[in-house]
Amino acid sequence: MTYVVVTALFYELFKPVNKTVSLVAAFMSLMGCAVLAVGCVFYVAPLPALARAQQSPALALMFIKLYAQSFNTSFVFFALYNLLIGYLIFRSTFMPRILGVALAFGGLAWLTFLWPPLAHSLGSYLLLCDVGEGALIVWLLVKGVNSERWNEQAKATRLAS
Repeated sequence: MTYVVVTALFYELFKPVNKTVSLVAAFMSLMGCAVLAVGCVFYVAPLPALARAQQSPALALMFIKLYAQSFNTSFVFFALYNLLIGYLIFRSTFMPRILGVALAFGGLAWLTFLWPPLAHSLGSYLLLCDVGEGALIVWLLVKGVNSERWNEQAKATRLAS
């Protein structure tokens, strides 16, 4: 649920940069959340299946494999979200461009989940791609958004439309 709130906040934050791209990014994030939520059902489904003596372990294994597929699929949506938010940060005037580049780079790395064997083989290196997300969190907590520049960009967007 917190990621849904972050998605809404980022949509509002980056709407002055490009409303359409911000909306598409929010959609990608919400799709990732929805896919992951459905996947969580597959994650707990083996418990009742194994509790019944007549149910086969194959059914539990199928649920676990479905969870893994939904998890990988959600990462693809989150990768696209990172790419788009990285682009919006790069185009903004109120945040450092390097954060956008780092976030977009992380999004490209998370796209390896399109082919799970590649993501699995690069697993330890993919953790390095979280640098952009971590840097964004630290930046927002410590420095925040340059509110004067955000207001200028929001005003320019309103005047242009």
